[in-house]
Amino acid sequence: MNLFKYTSLGIQHVLAMYAGAVIVPLIVGGALGLSGSDLTYLVSIDIFMCGIATILQVWKNRFFGIGLPVVLGCTFTAVGPMIAIGGQYGITAIYGAILAAGIFVILIAPVFSKLIAFFPPVVTGSVVTVIGITLIPVAMGNMAGGEGAGDYGSLQNISLALGTLLFIIVLTRLSNGFVRSIAILIGLVVGTIVASFMGLVDLAPVKDASWFHVIEPLHFGVPTFELTAILTMILVVLVSLVESTGVYFALSDICEQEISEQDVKKGYRAEGVAIVLGALFNAFPYTTYSQNVGLIQLSGIKKKQVIYLVGGMLVVLGLVPKIGAVTTIIPAPVLGAAMLVMFGMVMAYGIKMLTRVDFNSQENLFIIACSIGIGLGVTAAPSVFEQLPASIQILTDNGIVAGSVMAILLNLVFHASSIRKPEKESFIESKAS
Repeated sequence: MNLFKYTSLGIQHVLAMYAGAVIVPLIVGGALGLSGSDLTYLVSIDIFMCGIATILQVWKNRFFGIGLPVVLGCTFTAVGPMIAIGGQYGITAIYGAILAAGIFVILIAPVFSKLIAFFPPVVTGSVVTVIGITLIPVAMGNMAGGEGAGDYGSLQNISLALGTLLFIIVLTRLSNGFVRSIAILIGLVVGTIVASFMGLVDLAPVKDASWFHVIEPLHFGVPTFELTAILTMILVVLVSLVESTGVYFALSDICEQEISEQDVKKGYRAEGVAIVLGALFNAFPYTTYSQNVGLIQLSGIKKKQVIYLVGGMLVVLGLVPKIGAVTTIIPAPVLGAAMLVMFGMVMAYGIKMLTRVDFNSQENLFIIACSIGIGLGVTAAPSVFEQLPASIQILTDNGIVAGSVMAILLNLVFHASSIRKPEKESFIESKAS
């Protein structure tokens, strides 16, 4: 595969995760009332550290790295807790909590990785399916123009989104090989060009962004440590590890590469190292990004070299905000159409994983029904659990988290007596009872 193909695939991966990566610092920074310059730094350093975190995870060595084509970005699960911590204790307490949580992940990785028998296909398939299903509303919201947009749901936005989606479908149907593998990227480019003739492309972000950004450790001050904040963030990162585990399963299957307990331990440890570095450089906790899993499944390109290039691109984007700003001009309807395809692919792959499950077992059907049901339910009606204590809401505010926890707990309830360590220490070889 030549450099042009690697680069095209890398750009496609960057575009797939970029919007999700930048929205976290924008939301958190805006809620904390940061100045324009501080918010610019927050977004830039986040993208930079996403690149570093991705490289650490793909680089498999003696100490860390899952060695799969994983793309890491900041976790949405941490948004609410970070805003709450910042509002009560200040921004330095956020980074103190993140730093402590990162160290906790590094230390707990050997223990957490021994729990592989608790993740048979009935759990992992349910988790991956929930991930895809619960992200679909995000894609639909973007197709309509983005939540809060003045023209939300307008005929113009819907037409642009459906036109982009139709173009991607036709291109996938009529093309083969490399062109098919970058159908999403071509769709984004063509959709943006069409949107420019409709007056929907704003070049101001590119014009206003600076050419170079200096990385400054502890930009917001020395981290401070509050016990409540630390415990909250530890719970957040544990939930993120559950999400990451489902992505590990999916990628190991897509790549036909078995992963052992040792591999998973190094994957968790890489995330821990990334979280620690994120705290020191004032970024955020990281987790695997499922949209990129859908992209790998869609393109069929599983090479780690592409993801290394993605990491490098993110580092460059973090250092040169003006280049990074180019990706922000993609209109929400165009991006939403691409997201719909990618999130749908994640959901479809989760269903494929569930084909390993014994559907003659009423217990397995119950696990799938309740975990997917609660995941979709929380996504559709997020206010249901708003009266619960804040510490519990960390588990109920997010459909992915709620569905994942439900699947794990129900598997323990119904199959606890038959759970044992797989002979080959492989998630792929684990069977549902």
